[in-house]
Amino acid sequence: MDGNGRWATNRGLPRTAGHSAGSETFRRISRYCRDIGVEYFTVYAFSTENWKRSHEEVEAILKLLDKYLREAIDTMEQERMKLVLLGDLSRLSPQLRALADRALEVGRNVQGMQVNVCFNYGGRDEILRAAKRYAEDYAAGKADADLDEAGFSAYLDSAGIPDPDIIIRSGGEQRTSNFLLWQSAYAEYWFTDTLWPDFGPAEIDAAIAAFGSRDRRFGGVKEAGKG
Repeated sequence: MDGNGRWATNRGLPRTAGHSAGSETFRRISRYCRDIGVEYFTVYAFSTENWKRSHEEVEAILKLLDKYLREAIDTMEQERMKLVLLGDLSRLSPQLRALADRALEVGRNVQGMQVNVCFNYGGRDEILRAAKRYAEDYAAGKADADLDEAGFSAYLDSAGIPDPDIIIRSGGEQRTSNFLLWQSAYAEYWFTDTLWPDFGPAEIDAAIAAFGSRDRRFGGVKEAGKG
């Protein structure tokens, strides 16, 4: 969800205003994805590197997280959307971790789209934490030495969640920025110059249309006369 800060700066507003606007876009796009049949919607809200930003900006983002966790707990069943936090949550306050746990508990009884919010998340950090968890289990005799991709995936934050079909990046940047490095091995990418607060259903539709035109071979070769 890139471009919140630039959106605000372009309007002479503090960067925190951009995050507030971006959070409303997140709400709007989540609902739109739900309405068109998306089953899993994952957003990159705060990276392991974002702690380097100003105290004011970080605090504003943490307050938005608190707000949306509380809203999700109250409205998930009605909205038919369950909210799950992915990432290293150990750095969050006990209050935020408790809200995340409560949201996860409430979401277990909700039928509908799953919204994954990556917070204090980094792809390399996730893989490293997963490797450490596997090593601990192996040392304790709880894991086999013959580890395959499926077995390793079970140690990731995204365990049990399908790998993404398409990754959409707003804001004009064209890089992965440490997002879902393991899971995105065969994902399609779609980039747009639109800053996140200005992002709307039209961009989702365009991304899905582009996805539908891609030839996904997953390393194989299309047979002659097919497709």
